[in-house]
Amino acid sequence: MIDPDDMQHCRDAIRHGSLSFHTASRILPAKVRDPALALYAFCRLADDAVDLVDDKAASVLRLRDRLDLAYDGRPLNAPADRAFAAVIADYEMPRALPDALLEGLAWDALGRRYATLSELHDYCARVAAAVGAMMCVLMRVRDADALARACDLGVAMQLTNIARDVGEDARARRMYLPTDWLDAARIDADAFFAEPLPTDAVRGMVRRLLDHADRLYLRAEAGVAALPMGARPGIFAARHIYAGIGTAVRRNGCDSVSWRGRTSRRQKAGWMGLSMLRAGVTVAMPRSAVLYARPLPEVQFLVDAAARQPRASAPWGEGRSGALIGAFAQLEQVDRVRSGRAAG
Repeated sequence: MIDPDDMQHCRDAIRHGSLSFHTASRILPAKVRDPALALYAFCRLADDAVDLVDDKAASVLRLRDRLDLAYDGRPLNAPADRAFAAVIADYEMPRALPDALLEGLAWDALGRRYATLSELHDYCARVAAAVGAMMCVLMRVRDADALARACDLGVAMQLTNIARDVGEDARARRMYLPTDWLDAARIDADAFFAEPLPTDAVRGMVRRLLDHADRLYLRAEAGVAALPMGARPGIFAARHIYAGIGTAVRRNGCDSVSWRGRTSRRQKAGWMGLSMLRAGVTVAMPRSAVLYARPLPEVQFLVDAAARQPRASAPWGEGRSGALIGAFAQLEQVDRVRSGRAAG
């Protein structure tokens, strides 16, 4: 059970740190909303702990240690950590899901770039689809098909974020656009960092990301009917609010270099009303065949980790564990080098 004071801290953190998620969460039932806010507060604070500091490698390694403590039932004496430890215990949260998120943050700390859309899916699976799978666990939904659609939604939301933040990322010397797209357009990433411009080629890449995200938003909708009735409006709201960010970027000609797409409170209120209506319709509508579509290959390991009956053919086991350990080993090497330079 989450301590009420810790829960209030999580609410405040999300209210100030992620307005879109906070807005969508308001129409979730309390039994889902509170653990979801606790989960999201830990994830958001974890992301900020890496994104907003210079020594990113050390930050990710500290997060790994905090996660170890939370799973040992001895969380760090901080509200978000205590609340997340309570969520782990109450919902039997599979360790593989927050581990995946941590691996994505490790990739960020290493400045990793993604050669193809599939490799970008790998990244989105970790930093966003893992959160979608954890949300299903909080709703007591452990069906593989519903989990696959939740992962679709997570990937779509992260692709929208990437499309919106091309300029902001470039100014921070971060690149998430697939590098084979850049190569085809004869754009050098380092030159783009030095002078980020909303050229036709860059706008075209933003549009491609948004088009792909839109297809995943549509696939994700099929899974909403598999969720508890009280949770459906909130999930529809998250879908519409994040897709609305993409619409805002499109209206600006897909220029997310000189302008960052935003939505208004009035728009969010409208999408929340639409979400209530759409959730009501799911009661009478038959389940879509899209619900049973295969997961994206890059999120299969998340589905298998969370599902009560994993798909037998899914890739899981030593390969995943080895990849995570390898990412941490790289971080530890980076951290040692940095510490040595500081000491010198």
